[in-house]
Amino acid sequence: MQELSYSFHIGNDKNKSKRSRQVMKNKNIKDNMFNNNAIQNARGLSKVNKHNLRKYDNNQELITILRGSNNLYEDVKELYKQEFEEARLEYNKKQTRNDRKIDDYFTHISNNKKSDLACEIIIELGDMFYWEDKEENYKKKMNLVFEEQLLDLENIVPTFKIASAVVHYDEVLLTCIL
Repeated sequence: MQELSYSFHIGNDKNKSKRSRQVMKNKNIKDNMFNNNAIQNARGLSKVNKHNLRKYDNNQELITILRGSNNLYEDVKELYKQEFEEARLEYNKKQTRNDRKIDDYFTHISNNKKSDLACEIIIELGDMFYWEDKEENYKKKMNLVFEEQLLDLENIVPTFKIASAVVHYDEVLLTCIL
């Protein structure tokens, strides 16, 4: 019986420090301590959208969307509206000056350089060597496992809100945008 490895990666904002930005800029990375799956703005969200939905090489057959749509930007924007619209309206009621009111919280956060817009979680089962000789139908059976992982994640951490979840068959991993 062959064992199946499991890895769970969650984004962080370590690359916001001056030192880590410099290391990333110089590509002087000796380990993964500066990995960052935090999505900091709309531009970053667009890049993740192209990668996760395989729009850069038009290989959509290599993915299955478990949550969300084929437009990550709109998925995250809609999640922001669902989660923060009531608070935004309450905040705006208390403002006496119009220039302090927030028209759209998603846009407000995506323009704020001190906040992350979203976070990426990657769940990987096995590695490329395990999956290299497996048939596509076998790989697609992992959808059930990944769906269960999403439900477990939502039960364990109910404050996580999943805007998008995509299975990548070329890597056999699940990418969630929170």
